Amino acid sequence: MIVAEGRRQMEEMGFARFSAREVAKKIGYSIGTLYNVFGTYDRLIFAINARTLASWSLYLEARLAEAGEDRIEALVRAYFAFARAQPKSWAAIYDHRIPAGDAMPDFFVAALSELTGIVVAEVARALPEDRRETAPDLARSLLATVHGHCAFAANGTFALLGEGDPVGAAVARVREGLAAASAKD
Repeated sequence: MIVAEGRRQMEEMGFARFSAREVAKKIGYSIGTLYNVFGTYDRLIFAINARTLASWSLYLEARLAEAGEDRIEALVRAYFAFARAQPKSWAAIYDHRIPAGDAMPDFFVAALSELTGIVVAEVARALPEDRRETAPDLARSLLATVHGHCAFAANGTFALLGEGDPVGAAVARVREGLAAASAKD
């Protein structure tokens, strides 16, 4: 109940305006109860963001299940579509900073690993068999490329730069990266 309300408020308010106190108030709990359950504000944010990651994983899997042969394009388009559908929750994943000296909780690492595992599997599938061991490193770079395009589209930077098709540009950059990684030395 706490995480569900937290996600609802995160999507409504965004990370910068998010308030654990408001979550507690809305569900009829005290702020102390939230801290008894999660320990810290950051652990609450990790729980909310882990739920968003899990939702995102399900979304990607559903889009891939509907994809034809071009699963890479479907994956890139699904990244953008999820970010557009849940912009503040999507941004909160990246806006939250881990406090110095803290580690990400296991439940968050598991949710993040599930999402990135989907991407790594699709990148590996697109590579020649003798290059598939490079998929994890390549997937991280391609994910950063797609994220950058998506963030620029979301914040209006691409509009300023005259890019009319950020999704198409992201797909093209991913294809170029896959082609370069697939080329024989």
